[in-house]
Amino acid sequence: MDLKQYVAIVEDYPKPGIKFKDITPLMNNGEAYKYATDQIVAYAKDKKIDLIVGPEARGFIIGCPVAYSLGVGFAPVRKEGKLPRETIKVSYGLEYGSDVLTIHKDAIKPGQRVLITDDLLATGGTIEATIKLVEQLGGVVAGIAFLVELTYLEGRSKLKGYDILTLMEY
Repeated sequence: MDLKQYVAIVEDYPKPGIKFKDITPLMNNGEAYKYATDQIVAYAKDKKIDLIVGPEARGFIIGCPVAYSLGVGFAPVRKEGKLPRETIKVSYGLEYGSDVLTIHKDAIKPGQRVLITDDLLATGGTIEATIKLVEQLGGVVAGIAFLVELTYLEGRSKLKGYDILTLMEY
């Protein structure tokens, strides 16, 4: 299936010169969404995954159906102040400034094999921060899966040494 036919390119969003890759048409089509999910599940099957981790909010959209299909749990990574119990956090750089991501301190047990999921690999900052959180808790990043990769932003360079699946490249 050609998943790119289910991605809408939105010119000049969120600012002039940006060609935003909108995955909502893919999510809106049951057959395409199932196909994309099944591709990530197939990738994960031989990795002995114990847990899926995804950053908010689109990492939830990708990760939860994968977790369900694999019969494993899902741990959310959220912005600071959004998780109700004790967390660990990591700061990461943005184009203009920085942000903080958190995960519950008890979300991952040492040695658990984790698949990180998100919709898009752009500069790699969010996933690099997510990896740090997983590894601080003793988790093993067994793989990282994305629907879309913007190869021209070279986000993969921040993720050297990790096994990465992307279903579409731009």
